[in-house]
Amino acid sequence: MKLQATSGTLSLIRYNPPPFSPPHRCTTPFSLPKHRLFMAACIDTSRAETAQTNQLSCEPNGSQLDDHMYKFANFCRPSFSDLVSCVPMSQNGRKRIHTSTVEDDLCGADLWLKIQDEARSDVEQEPILSSYYYSLILSHKSLESALANHLSIKLSNSSLPSSTLYDLFMGVLVEDGEIMGAVKDDLRAVKERDPACISYVQCLVNFKGFLACQAHRVAHRLWSQGRKILALVIQNRVSEAFAVDIHPGAKIGRGILLDHATGVVIGETAVIGDDVSILHNVTLGGTGKVSGDRHPKLGDGVLIGAGTCILGNVRIGDGAKVGAGSVVLKEVPPKTTAVGNPARLVGGKENPIKLDKIPSFTMDQTSHISEWSDYVI
Repeated sequence: MKLQATSGTLSLIRYNPPPFSPPHRCTTPFSLPKHRLFMAACIDTSRAETAQTNQLSCEPNGSQLDDHMYKFANFCRPSFSDLVSCVPMSQNGRKRIHTSTVEDDLCGADLWLKIQDEARSDVEQEPILSSYYYSLILSHKSLESALANHLSIKLSNSSLPSSTLYDLFMGVLVEDGEIMGAVKDDLRAVKERDPACISYVQCLVNFKGFLACQAHRVAHRLWSQGRKILALVIQNRVSEAFAVDIHPGAKIGRGILLDHATGVVIGETAVIGDDVSILHNVTLGGTGKVSGDRHPKLGDGVLIGAGTCILGNVRIGDGAKVGAGSVVLKEVPPKTTAVGNPARLVGGKENPIKLDKIPSFTMDQTSHISEWSDYVI
C-alpha cells in the first residue's frame, strides 16, 4: 500500500505485486463458464512450449470464456450396430483395410481437435477433473506432446523421472511420422471396434492396451536403432505398469486393438499385420529354447480371442479367426476359423468354412460354435 497526494489530499492506493512464480515453472489460470472454477496448472520447463494458452482464458478477472470456446457437441459412440460388421472380405488381398465410418475422414489435425473438444466436454460434466484434463490434454498443442506426456507419467518411477521419459518419447514421436500415423489408426480402431470406448479422449487417457501399444512403438524404434538397453527398460516398465509384455523386437502394424490387454505376451520375432484385434491373456510365444525366428506371424484383419496361445513360427492367414482359449501350433489358412486345444479348423482341414467378413472388425467370437460343437448346456 502506498500514499499519493491528489489536489491537496492524500489517497490510499492498493499495490498489487505480480504473482510469484518459482523458477522454471509457469501458472495458467483456467476458468469454466458454469462453475466459475479457477485452477493453476504447472508444467515442467521441457513441456512449457507445448502449453496451449490461446484456447484458455488467461484473464484473472474474467469469470467466463468466450461463448464459442464451449460450443461443442457431445461425442459418443454411434448407435449403429452393424456398420462395421458388414464390411466384406477383400477377394484380392489388401494393403490396408478401410471401413466406411464418417470418422475415418478425420485428418490428424481434426482428430486432435476432436480429442480436445471431448476433453472440454468431460470437464464440463465433471469439473473436479479440470486440472487432470488440463495437464493431460488441454495444455498441449499436439497429440505427440499429449501422448509423450501421458506415457512419461505412467511409466516413470523414482529412478526414472518423467521429464527424462518425456524428452525421449517426444523426440521419437516428432521424428518418426510413421509412428504417429499408426497412433491415429490405433485410436480409430479402438473407437470403432470396442463398444466400451465412448470417445477418443477416453481411449487416449484410460485404455492401457492402446497406451502399451504406443509405448511399444517407441521401444521398437529404439531397438531398431541399436539402443536395445533403453528399449528393454521401456518394455519392463510397460509390463509393470500395464501388465502387457511386448518384446521391443516384435513388429506391429497399424489399426491395432488390444482389448483389455491384461496378460498379453508377444515375443521378439513375432509379426502382427494391420487391422488386428487381440483380446486379453493372449500369448504369441515360442515353443521352447529354439533360437532365431521362433514366434507367430499374424496377417491383416486377424482376430485372436481371449486366452489363446499361439506358439512357434506359425502363420495366421489374413482375415483368420482364432477362438477363445485355443492353442495353435500349426498354420491357420486365410479367412478360416480355428478353435480348440489343440486348435482345429471349423469345417475340417480339407474343406474349412471360409469367412466373408473381416473378423477383427466384427469382433464376433461365438458364431462358429454351432459349426464346431453339438454340445448343449
